Amino acid sequence: MTTIVTEYPNLFSPQKIGPKTARNRVWMTAHSTQLVKDHNFSDEHVHYYAERARGGVGVITMEAMAVHPTTQPYKGKIFAFDPAVVPNYKKLAAAVHEHGTLLLAQPWHRGRETAGTVNRLPVWAPSSVPCTVYREMPHVLSTEEIDELIQGYVLAARYAVEGELDGVEVHGLAHGYLLGQFLSPATNHRTDQYGGSFENRLRLIVDIIERTRAETGRDKIVGVRINGSDGDVPGGLTNADWTEIARALADTGLIDYISVTQGTYIERMNIYGATPKPAGFQIEDTARIKAAVPELPVVVAGRMNTPELAESALASGKADMVGMARTLIADPEWPNKARDGRANTIRPCVGANWCMASIVNSPLACVHNPAVAREKQLGVGTLTEAAEPRRVAVVGGGPAGMRAALTASQRGHHVTLFEQESELGGQVRLIGRSETYAEWQGITDWLIARLDESTVDVKLTHRVEVGELDSGYDEVIIATGSTPLRHGWSSLHPASWGDGSIVPGADQWNVYSVNEVLSGKAEIGPRVMIFDDTGARQPVVAAEYLADRRHDVTIVTRLPQVAPDMEASRDLQSTYRRVRGKGIRFVTDHEVASIVEDSVVLSDVWTGETTTHENVDAVVLSTGNAADDALFHDLKGKTPVRAIGDCVSPRRIFNAIWEGELAGREI
Repeated sequence: MTTIVTEYPNLFSPQKIGPKTARNRVWMTAHSTQLVKDHNFSDEHVHYYAERARGGVGVITMEAMAVHPTTQPYKGKIFAFDPAVVPNYKKLAAAVHEHGTLLLAQPWHRGRETAGTVNRLPVWAPSSVPCTVYREMPHVLSTEEIDELIQGYVLAARYAVEGELDGVEVHGLAHGYLLGQFLSPATNHRTDQYGGSFENRLRLIVDIIERTRAETGRDKIVGVRINGSDGDVPGGLTNADWTEIARALADTGLIDYISVTQGTYIERMNIYGATPKPAGFQIEDTARIKAAVPELPVVVAGRMNTPELAESALASGKADMVGMARTLIADPEWPNKARDGRANTIRPCVGANWCMASIVNSPLACVHNPAVAREKQLGVGTLTEAAEPRRVAVVGGGPAGMRAALTASQRGHHVTLFEQESELGGQVRLIGRSETYAEWQGITDWLIARLDESTVDVKLTHRVEVGELDSGYDEVIIATGSTPLRHGWSSLHPASWGDGSIVPGADQWNVYSVNEVLSGKAEIGPRVMIFDDTGARQPVVAAEYLADRRHDVTIVTRLPQVAPDMEASRDLQSTYRRVRGKGIRFVTDHEVASIVEDSVVLSDVWTGETTTHENVDAVVLSTGNAADDALFHDLKGKTPVRAIGDCVSPRRIFNAIWEGELAGREI
């Protein structure tokens, strides 16, 4: 057996888990993919999980699978209680086992943290307490329905064994899901054998574990996923409570490991912490659970982003395995790169939570890994050498242009990248100037580092003219981005967007764009009003940037709430808590009617009633951007040219990088 020399000896040492042995300590934790078809796994799942296994992961827990029809927050949920999963389990197991990775099922029920919209069934819970997110009043489970629930877990374990998986991770205890709702006095108000005392509240979980082990036997892994803490939940379970639960479950002698996470839907950022949640924020709570169950392997999670952090947690004895999901979504080769001394090339997870936002309406995606959920087409090893190397000009050094230039260069083309500014990065670079979102700089830093290693000729502070491009290049890619709109109108006034008019006073010297604020080009006084019509993150980024520099900030929006787009990335609640704590005020349902020197007149969008706000030193407009597409149109018909990113239509970072990747592949 070849000994691997690595900077991270603990991370890449084997770990015994019950009857099996993991090749290393990297554990890909469960997460939704929305690749589900007809409540079952798909071929896309096979490619997705195989990519991570090939990348070096030791253990994979697949996405949470329903044990009963009542747990369907959206249509794309796998039915673990349906024997139809067995053939696809076998496909998945074969693909993953080929690379030496263990594969587990994760049966689960959400309880009150869902709605009956999709399945048209009542929401199940131990007591009739609605979820803070879904707000649907639950049906109180009868003892007969509890038996039905248990049978769902039994079938899930049975089919996992028949499907040749390595084991089962019993879920539903963590994140405030159904079994956790039975455990917590805050959500379990029952007076029968499942409520009241600790033993009664634990009864259902122990019964499920016993029945699961009876199905799997001792030659398969059985584990549980629990919380390390519910977070700041009145009456919720604390770290001490969960430590007691962990000890009680270990005492059954029926489980092989404990995977620890955090949070409920009242504290969602403890479940999937976005930036600026610190890396490793769950380590200490997990360490106390590990100390209580020294005989069992314990998995730590919570933004375990770097090999250094993972190695430290293991070397200190605070955990035995390191769980990660978004980290491996961003870079499926994370383990192999860390093991082989290439950690500096890992594509970082920056906590943007586009993975969370994407699954609302489509399959999983990553803000800067375009291959996610499309591994067969775009994954590792799919980039082919160009049949005929071409001379390619890319204009614009934002994320779209950089991705296009890099991909085209990797295929053997001769690429020149032009950027009119003195540094690459575009608007992402500006967002990264805010202390709160400094991690986002990792998106462009990673691309810049890869460009430095490539053959791309990067020309900074170079504003390209048409004459430079209409000859001398075989292909031109325009990625010139977009420019903030300055007219001040909200989208409630579409006619005004086309007649050349502006909101009175929008052209004053003290009116700025978000870009001007973040670039440091704006001379801003102490009192600032930000007007937003987009519902996006940028005005909040600007508000925090200014508040951190001791400006008094008010965000005004014509929408019913500030930055509703952030609900999809699940960090709206934590962002509100943070920004309101910085003294930033919100004014909703209003738009700017006029600006007169240091006074701003706001108009109620429903009644038209106006109010005047005095002593406003600066106004910052966030009303959308206009595509910078002039160069593209000037070149059309003169040379082969294509446009990508914001210069086609101002959208998201993900769209820019996605289009850049496709452009680089298509040339």
